[in-house]
Amino acid sequence: MTDQFGREINYARISVTDRCNLRCRYCMPECGVKKIPHAQILTLEEILRVAEIFSRLGIKKIRITGGEPLLRKNLPTLIEKIKNISGIEQVTLTTNGVLLKNFYNELAAAGLDGINLSLDTFDEKIFSNLTRRKFLSKVLGGLQTLLDENFKNIKINCVPLRGVNEEEILELAALAKNNFVKVRFIELMPIGCAKNSELKGIPAAEIFSLLKNNFGELIPVREKNSLQGPAQYFSVKNFKGQIGFIDALEHKFCANCNRVRLTAEGFLKTCLSLDAGLDIRNLLRSGVSGNELSEKIRETIYRKPREHQWQSGIRNWEFGINRRQMYQIGG
Repeated sequence: MTDQFGREINYARISVTDRCNLRCRYCMPECGVKKIPHAQILTLEEILRVAEIFSRLGIKKIRITGGEPLLRKNLPTLIEKIKNISGIEQVTLTTNGVLLKNFYNELAAAGLDGINLSLDTFDEKIFSNLTRRKFLSKVLGGLQTLLDENFKNIKINCVPLRGVNEEEILELAALAKNNFVKVRFIELMPIGCAKNSELKGIPAAEIFSLLKNNFGELIPVREKNSLQGPAQYFSVKNFKGQIGFIDALEHKFCANCNRVRLTAEGFLKTCLSLDAGLDIRNLLRSGVSGNELSEKIRETIYRKPREHQWQSGIRNWEFGINRRQMYQIGG
């Protein structure tokens, strides 16, 4: 399936909940948020129906997100059912890791293909200040479980923050030295709490130079997998794993964007920075036929915007600027 600009759209991120057991400063207010009523969240059956349509339209990879997706009841069952959909080649999960150790066996049995684990610090004090919860030991326990079980596709997501975790960049990157993991440094995105907080991101170029000066040359990795997301990966001499960078503002990669997002309440979002999309929940619950729903989804994806609108002075009044918080979108 291609959009109006000829991009192949083969990757969907599906948020299964807006709820989270952390309160990260760049994502959610300290007091939490007004939860979406359960009746307004897509049921597992509705998610499965949309995933089946996605597959018929050419989606091959589905990433399960939140909020924190492991808070959603019966998530391993949903993953297993999506894995069994013809045409779906990969089902992966993004998690904060707090509940990962508890659910690992069920997730592995369901056939999960990959896990992205958020980890910004090894320091308990920094972690507690940044997430407003004292769960670092649980997160590290989840990571250790993945390593002990030799899980094959582990990605560590780190948001580098000036004056917060910048002293740990080398230590975090070194996770890829002795382990077959990909450590990715993700640019702070100007959405919701991150946009309005005092937090400041660190440019990817600065991190790149720091790593190069301490570990040696970073050699670009040519990925053959068309289902890869936007990260640019590098190998380092004597490292078992790889280093990755995701910097949507510093190095705009919209021309190669291959993804769409489905929010927990059923809105198909075709660009992270814009309101372009489709209210799938309303269509599902209005009794629309499968063919009609499929056609509306296809048309919406075809009209996916050319690029994000975060640069100053750029506005796209046709689609409107994003109104949702990151925890409502799923990243």
